[in-house]
Amino acid sequence: MKKFTIIFILLYNAIVFSQGDATLISEYPVNYFKNPLNIPLILSGTFGELRTNHFHAGLDIKTLQKEGLEVVAAAEGYVSRIKISHWGYGKAIYITHPNGYTTVYAHLKKFNKRIESYIKKRQYKKESFEIQVFPSSTTLPITKNEIIAFSGSTGGFVGPHLHFEIRNTKTEEPINPMLFGMQVNDSKKPRINTLIGYSFGENSQINGIEKPTQLIFRKLKNGELLATKIKAFGKIGFGINAYDQLDGAYNKNGLYSLAMLVNGKKIFEFEASSFSFSESKFINLLIDYERFANLNQRVQKCFIEPENNLSLYTKSINNGYLTIEDGLSYTVEIIAKDFKGNKQKITIPIIGEKNSVLVKKVEKVTPYKIAHKQFNKFNKNGVTIAFPKNTFYKDFYLDFSVNDSIVKVHTPTIPLNKKYTLTFNVSKYTENEKKQVYIAYINKKGGTSYEPTVKKDATFYSSTKKLGKFTLKRDSIKPKVRLHNFKNEQWLTHFKTLKVKISDKESGVKSYRGEIDGEWILMEYNVKNGILTYNFSDKTFTTAKHNLKITVIDNVGNTNIIKATFFRKK
Repeated sequence: MKKFTIIFILLYNAIVFSQGDATLISEYPVNYFKNPLNIPLILSGTFGELRTNHFHAGLDIKTLQKEGLEVVAAAEGYVSRIKISHWGYGKAIYITHPNGYTTVYAHLKKFNKRIESYIKKRQYKKESFEIQVFPSSTTLPITKNEIIAFSGSTGGFVGPHLHFEIRNTKTEEPINPMLFGMQVNDSKKPRINTLIGYSFGENSQINGIEKPTQLIFRKLKNGELLATKIKAFGKIGFGINAYDQLDGAYNKNGLYSLAMLVNGKKIFEFEASSFSFSESKFINLLIDYERFANLNQRVQKCFIEPENNLSLYTKSINNGYLTIEDGLSYTVEIIAKDFKGNKQKITIPIIGEKNSVLVKKVEKVTPYKIAHKQFNKFNKNGVTIAFPKNTFYKDFYLDFSVNDSIVKVHTPTIPLNKKYTLTFNVSKYTENEKKQVYIAYINKKGGTSYEPTVKKDATFYSSTKKLGKFTLKRDSIKPKVRLHNFKNEQWLTHFKTLKVKISDKESGVKSYRGEIDGEWILMEYNVKNGILTYNFSDKTFTTAKHNLKITVIDNVGNTNIIKATFFRKK
């Protein structure tokens, strides 16, 4: 294994590389990192894509719709972090490189033998499948193109693919891997589907409408888009719903850049180059959050909300807002681009005309006014909601009610900056009942899910960023546990794995523990199908008869234990 010195400095190479019709001067080392798969790069997800409550921090690389492809190190370095979790990135490896960057490989099926052996020892020592370790620079050195793992679909309800990132080692900020010279075939231009106009302040309007309005446009012979001429006045802004597609894939990916020009002058630009994880929450100000909540459509605003501190904006004049004056004409151009430079443009002709507002915004007034820069607390029928200052991004009237044990805390159409506390008085329950009661969130379809519940004498509370309906539920049913790929007292000599299926339809599974002959065993939990899997290669058996014990506990403490006997030849 080649030894090297770790140098934590950034290499700012003035390297010129082609990007479609454009030529960029890159501050990043181009062609230093290789494709982490031994197949052509075809992406199902691009950097900076708009995801639920976050931006996508890397590339999602297709793996031929299957698991088990060889994942190789993009460059030499050392394994600096290994994290295994049921959700999120699933099984993930972080490799630190001597040029100041770290690469991340996620949703893996398994690691290579050396890394697998290293992490299993620590899982058995901790007696936990979920684990996070930070090996030293000399523990697991890696050479470029070395097989480090095999692709999978771990980390929740995800299909087979490899999530790949490049981060600044010092700041841990993810950077668009395409800036490092990663090559994908892309001859398709982005597609703009929806155009929305917004007005702000008194007397501002678009076509006589004060509230957000969808605007009509058509496609020209040259492929560009032209909106129907609008009449407007006052402070306004625009947003679009758009996506990009790459060659060889039908996935709808995110844009690389979005710019807006007014009378030929650029006043707004967004570019998916790099961001910090701490600012990812501002995605809910970048999009029209209410429209997304109601229609499941992400409209990306071409203006910057007052509380939006995203670093992804590279150009801004008046934060992208337009002030339309009576009697003047304006030409607005919105240009959506992918990384290769393919672009789609929509032109919006505007006539400034001060007319009466025909359709006004209507705000429901309630007794519960949120002053977002202050602490707010409200009580009703044994329920208390407390909002720290800056929980929200703006002032508004909260819709708060308690009816027939259902608590409504507004509607999930407003983004939150931080968590608030929801507290129930539970003094009416007996001590035994309290053990089985929990706070539940009620979704749009009426289904419920467990909210992390803290129990203190006569009150239960939960800290959450969810708005909507809540209730108290009681779970008296223990989890289900059953043998999956074998029967009790069966010979398993030629079996490679032992599988048990677990589930809990009420408060949900909190923890599980597997033992053989009284010793803890490593069981991998697949959250997609509820199956626990033990690999017989983990242990050498010296006797034929063995006792299996599986213990499963749900979120309120209901416990189910299943015991079985199996046999294996020595």
